[in-house]
Amino acid sequence: MSSKTTGADPEIDANPFELSPAEMKAMGYRIIDMIVEHSVNVADKRPVTQVTREEMDWLLQEPMPETSTPFMEVLDHVNKNIFDSSAHLDHPRFYSFVPSPNNIVSTLADSLATGFNLFSGAWVSSPGAAELEMLTTNWLLRLFGFPVLEGGGLFVSGGSMANLTAMVTARQNILGDDFSKGVVYWSDQTHSSVERAARVMGLRKDQIRIIESDEQFRLPIDRLKNTVEQDAKNGLHPFLVVGNAGTTNTAAVDPLYRINTLCRHHKIWMHVDAAYGGAAILCPQGKADLAGIELADSATIDPHKWFFQPYEIGCLLVRDSNRLTGTFRTQPAYLRDLTGAAEEINFYDFGIQLTRRFRALKFYMSVKTYGLGAFRKSIENSLALAEKFGQWINDSDNWEIVTPPSLAVLTFRFNPSAKSSSATDRNLDAINQKLSDRIIAEGKAMLATTLVNGRTVLRMCLINPRTTMDDLLSTMATLESYVDEEFSN
Repeated sequence: MSSKTTGADPEIDANPFELSPAEMKAMGYRIIDMIVEHSVNVADKRPVTQVTREEMDWLLQEPMPETSTPFMEVLDHVNKNIFDSSAHLDHPRFYSFVPSPNNIVSTLADSLATGFNLFSGAWVSSPGAAELEMLTTNWLLRLFGFPVLEGGGLFVSGGSMANLTAMVTARQNILGDDFSKGVVYWSDQTHSSVERAARVMGLRKDQIRIIESDEQFRLPIDRLKNTVEQDAKNGLHPFLVVGNAGTTNTAAVDPLYRINTLCRHHKIWMHVDAAYGGAAILCPQGKADLAGIELADSATIDPHKWFFQPYEIGCLLVRDSNRLTGTFRTQPAYLRDLTGAAEEINFYDFGIQLTRRFRALKFYMSVKTYGLGAFRKSIENSLALAEKFGQWINDSDNWEIVTPPSLAVLTFRFNPSAKSSSATDRNLDAINQKLSDRIIAEGKAMLATTLVNGRTVLRMCLINPRTTMDDLLSTMATLESYVDEEFSN
């Protein structure tokens, strides 16, 4: 035999990625130290940092390196120039959009999922991961009142992918392969991911009906009913209504019972986007607000919002899991050995992804460690804090509530009744925008604006367990100081 077949070739056999156990532990310990330091001291950092593209290019742009750099040097570079140049959505004074107050158990569990690198698509590759995803999605099915035996679900990257998966499932099961006459419906308060999903699905603009919301920013049933019936008369095929369980702008909840009645009558798929508000079902007030979600054909839940999970983990729940497999299952030759027994679920049959990371682990470990009661208490605290702060706004002379607290979201703006007689002559939209711009620029709080009935307002989403009334009052004191300067000039 030649030396090529009998002996090892060091140029081929050497593993360039192999490190000693001591080296790997040192790396890991340093990373854990950084994570813990951030968790403990996040309140002392700036919630938002504004850095220009030119500055980031100067910090990070470089040719692709051919040679090695010591790990600790790379880590310090990342810590200083990436993490310190980013907003902290887990900061107690990050009020905008939907904050992301993750928990340490889920963070560590996500590290485990990454380190073990399990393939969470097929039963045969990781039965434990598949079983755990079945268990945790069943937990959520029960929580939201979906049937467990017939129902199903899967974890995806977030609400956008969950909405897309649901909408494709609805199209396939209601319309089949010919969707040229299909029509979809939602309100003007619905998350932009729904319209984006419609584009990805290949729906034309004339197949999309965006219904003007009512005075409470909900989907109006009478307008929806009239539009659906008119489309049907015109030979079109209404096949999907998307209801909201906590809109991003004001956390409005659509009349889910009435939407369901209309959908059942017209044989339309009812999907509920509960990406933001869904977790509120844990407490009595939230459960009452979300009444009717249990009747939907599908629902989007986003655990990396109000279930306090790290990015990325969204979830789609469906009443009938056969609807998912009927939509997404394919049987290529290279997967024929992965099929397994009928009771062994392959989650790649449930959605778009074939290769899937083990997202269920962080949700499972955090719920097991803290208990569901801890999540419920945090949500109840958020609701109470929003109500208390809303009352403070109501009692103030300079500020007005625009939309009252709903699922821990409220909007307000500067609109003084006695601060200055000249205040009414000023452009209140411009003043409120200026207040937001300044507090963000100075890094004191992330408090962005939105539009409500055409007015520029300040919006707060108060779901972070770290946020206290002191944080809110400190923020308002800062805004008041800006106002004093504005009117003293």
